Amino acid sequence: MSVSHLAFFGDAEYRFCLTDAVIPELERLTGSGIGTLFVRLVANQFHLGDLTSIIRLGLIGGGMDPQRAQELVSTYAVNVPFDQIFPLAVDVLTARWTGAEAEAQPEVAA
Repeated sequence: MSVSHLAFFGDAEYRFCLTDAVIPELERLTGSGIGTLFVRLVANQFHLGDLTSIIRLGLIGGGMDPQRAQELVSTYAVNVPFDQIFPLAVDVLTARWTGAEAEAQPEVAA
């Protein structure tokens, strides 16, 4: 099991991970503990900032430079229909909550 999530976002496929290092910042930005945030998200009681913060911090936790993560969020997660960013935010948070199957490694020809 992995706590990261690989997904297409905007212009390419990226790794998202809510690491222990970024979760306190997520809690600070959303004003909620991680458990409350998860419940709020799956109950469709989210704030817009919840979605963009999960995506941005997931990119940073996945290894992206914070400035690049902010650029991607500003370009691809602002002023777009919620149905374009809500599923990604849920997937990123769920990967941390329940784990995700590790991506299959490509087979190497013998």
